[in-house]
Order: sequence, then C-alpha cells, then structure tokens
Amino acid sequence: MISYRGDRPQELRILLAAFVVSLLFFSAAAGQAQKMAHSTTRFSGESAYELTRQYIAAAPHRWIGSPDHAKAEQFIRSHFAPEAANGTFETDSFSASTPAGQLSMKNFIVKYPGKKDGIIVVASHYETNYPLRDINFVGANDGGATSALLMELGRYLRTHPPQGYSIWLVFDDGEEAIQSWSDRDSLYGTRHLAAKWSQDGTIKKIKAFLVADMIGDKDLNLDRDSNSTPWLLDLLATAAKNTGHSAYVFKNETTVMDDHLPFRQRGVPVLDMVDLDYGPPTQEHPEGGYHHTALDTLDKVNAHSLQISGDLVLEMIRLIDQRG
Repeated sequence: MISYRGDRPQELRILLAAFVVSLLFFSAAAGQAQKMAHSTTRFSGESAYELTRQYIAAAPHRWIGSPDHAKAEQFIRSHFAPEAANGTFETDSFSASTPAGQLSMKNFIVKYPGKKDGIIVVASHYETNYPLRDINFVGANDGGATSALLMELGRYLRTHPPQGYSIWLVFDDGEEAIQSWSDRDSLYGTRHLAAKWSQDGTIKKIKAFLVADMIGDKDLNLDRDSNSTPWLLDLLATAAKNTGHSAYVFKNETTVMDDHLPFRQRGVPVLDMVDLDYGPPTQEHPEGGYHHTALDTLDKVNAHSLQISGDLVLEMIRLIDQRG
C-alpha cells in the first residue's frame, strides 16, 4: 500500500500529464520522420501533386514565347540543379518554323546512367496550348501534372540510380499545335529530338520511348493506344497487374497523335501513357469537356492518380530491364 502526504497526488497528476504529452510528441515526431524517410524511398504521388501545384502557380500560361514559358524553363532547371551540377542535365535549344513564324524552343534532357547499354526515355511536354493563350488556360493535367511526374521521378532516381538501362527524362517543348494540328504543326520538340538523335546515333540505343500525357486526371484510366508498340502495351497490362492498378488501364481504345510518333516513325518501340477521357464530353470536346479548356485546373488532378502513374512508369522500367 502506498500513502501520499499533502499535495503529492496533484504533483503526480501533473508529472503524468507531462509524460503523456511528451510521449505523444515523440510518437508524432517519430511518425513524421518515418513518413519522410518513406517518401524518400519511393515515388510519391503527394509530392508530384505538390509539384504540380507549385509549377502551375509559378508558370500558369506557358505558351511558347510567353514570360510564363521562361518561368517554366527556370522552374525545371531549378528542380534539377543537382543534375546540372554533375553534368547530367542538358538543354537542347532549337528554332522551329511555325505558322506564327520562327519560334525558339527548348527541350530538357535529364540523364541517369545505368549499368546496361541502352536507354529508356520517359517524356512529357511542359508548355501550354498556344491557340489558347488568350484564355485562362493553365493546363494542370495537360502538361502540368506530367511535368511534375517527371520531376518526382527525377527525385526518386537521385537516390535509386538505374540498375539496368539508363533512364533519360525528356521535357519536350512544342507538342501542341501553334495554329491547328497537322503533321507539320505539332510535336516540334520530339520531331527535332528524333531527327537529332537519328543523326548522332543515340536513337539506336533507345530500348523504349514512353510518353506521359494527361495522367493526373482524378478519374484515371489509361487508353490502349493503337499507335503504341504492341509488346509495350502488353507490358503495361502486366505492370498494371503487378502494381494492383489493372482497374486504371485500357477502358478505352484510341489512336493518339502524340509525342511518341516521331520515334515510332524511326522504328523505336513507343508507348503513349495517356488518358484522353478527361471530363464530361461535350459537342466541342467529345474526348472530354476539360481538355483544352479553362476548366483544366488543379482541382481536376489528384495525388492518387499521380501515384498510380508513377507506380506504372517505374514498373514499366523494371519490366523493360528484365525483358532486355
């Protein structure tokens, strides 16, 4: 039996309360530390979503030649400052003949050397639609989320360097038409890059060219694109099964004109990871009412879809390495 004198019970209650508060504090701190450690060991959809928010806030109207296009370039450069410092960040500047005259454009290539001879390219365009420059079009899903996806992939690859083929992240410019879509008025950045890499021999080393486009949509389902290489489509189905994401692929079959075409035309295996079904369809936009409208805003994107897309890209890389 324990007896107390005077106000000892009150003192003990205070000490006990202090102990409980301390325990809760250290538990929360440990949880946060664990969460931070976890976020550095895997691709984070939450980080990709936050990068999307920051990117479109810093450079909302990124049409070619605009002040925000220059801000977008700077945002990408700043994110990859460590790669620039070690010489694995490349700026590919070029001039393109367009319906609006000669326009200066830039592709950015971020290289993560692997242990096998060959390259897997993951590409996305970073600009916004030029004909929509007079409306409040920020392209949260169409260019914003995929740019953020590549940035988050870069963060992951810093601490998880490729064990198979080298991985190159390509932020390509001028995917959108300057006036109206045609073979000549579109895909400026990847047409330039495919021609350049054909001339210097790089294209022969590319094992797969993967495009990410409009993959932040809250209602995500990646299309089966008939312009993609069949074995890569099969591999995407396997990647979806392996990651538990089969419900998010191949609801729709489409034939997509996108950044993979210049490489497909040169015999490179290509895959367009794209979800064209973006928002309720309208007469003007049967593929989805948010596509190429001022409704393509951050609230239409979420971390969950970016997590799925990141998981699929990384699993595709693993499967391509395994296949080769």
